[in-house]
Amino acid sequence: MQTGNPKNNFNKGGANSPDPDELTREVYGILGIAIDPVDMAIVTNKIKRAVAKAKLLFISTANLNFLVMGQSDPEFRESLLKSDVCTADGMPVVWLARLLGIPVRRRLAGADIFEALKWTNDPSQPLKIFIFGGAEGIASAACKRLNSESSGMTCVGSYYPGFTTIDEMSADPIIDKINSCSADFLAVALGAKKGQAWLVRNHDRIQIPVRVHLGATINFQAGALKRAPTTMQRLGLEWLWRIKEEPQLWRRYWSDGLVLLQLLLTRVLPLMAIIQWSQFRAGRHDLLIEQNEDQKSINISLNGAAVRQNIDKLVVSFQAAAAGTKDIVINFRNTCVLDARFLGLLIMLDKQLKGRHLGLTCTELPRSIERIFYLSGFRYLLHH
Repeated sequence: MQTGNPKNNFNKGGANSPDPDELTREVYGILGIAIDPVDMAIVTNKIKRAVAKAKLLFISTANLNFLVMGQSDPEFRESLLKSDVCTADGMPVVWLARLLGIPVRRRLAGADIFEALKWTNDPSQPLKIFIFGGAEGIASAACKRLNSESSGMTCVGSYYPGFTTIDEMSADPIIDKINSCSADFLAVALGAKKGQAWLVRNHDRIQIPVRVHLGATINFQAGALKRAPTTMQRLGLEWLWRIKEEPQLWRRYWSDGLVLLQLLLTRVLPLMAIIQWSQFRAGRHDLLIEQNEDQKSINISLNGAAVRQNIDKLVVSFQAAAAGTKDIVINFRNTCVLDARFLGLLIMLDKQLKGRHLGLTCTELPRSIERIFYLSGFRYLLHH
């Protein structure tokens, strides 16, 4: 596996250009975050290509807790939006996606991705793993256990930072130690909020191509926790097993469950109704895109249905606009309906413009379109 200083995909406030392929990425907007409806083969191939080319690949695995935190924590939500791949880790996320017509076929958990890499990677060229975080002794135990197995993965180092701040965990000696191991894959286990924040904070300093926060996966690898049986996972009952293994988690699951119920009743079901009604009123799903430019901005008017059926046309238009050096203004005055696929594309456009210090403005939204933005969790895109 080739290693080295990876090519950057995003830079927090920096000058590096974002990946131009982002606008062709199939991504869907769901309750304020972006989900990639990818399968295991696609993810593992992305990882292997990133390692071979020494290109950064920031992966997030969004479970219900991620979705809940994304509602009230803009910084955490931004960490998910900055990911190169964000999978649906958690059956509640899959169920919500299906209700909204998003083609997420199955759950893709971080633990499953890790296991797939272990047993599908070529043992003669093992994937080199570095483990950062976990409870005291867990990272080293997971490392030792991985190296005792005959698989396509080898652990080249681990580090236990203790219960310290993100600033303290970002000290030069710690980052230098991580980089010195020339790993291919950085597995972080610090708790979702701290782990995502640490990865974003040190994105440009870490030289390991693939990085992802895996949480309980490291405990599973160390043998400190047993994972739920496959049947419970498929039925969406893994949370019950986790409470059996870690009783203190019941408070989080109870709180997240209440938020899930609230989101279902106040956001998802009304959103389903308004989109279906808008589509019924629209009848045909034609879309006419008008584009012009003035001294300050590139102006795009969407006339018709901004939906998945017209996504190729939208991608071409957004790519042309994003190739310029001006802010982009999108006019929704004559837009009759939009869906999760369009919102996913809009997130990617916003991400690309931010990476170049340019702005995205959405104007003249009809009441029904503004309502879709609100119910979908993307009202923040209207207030840049």
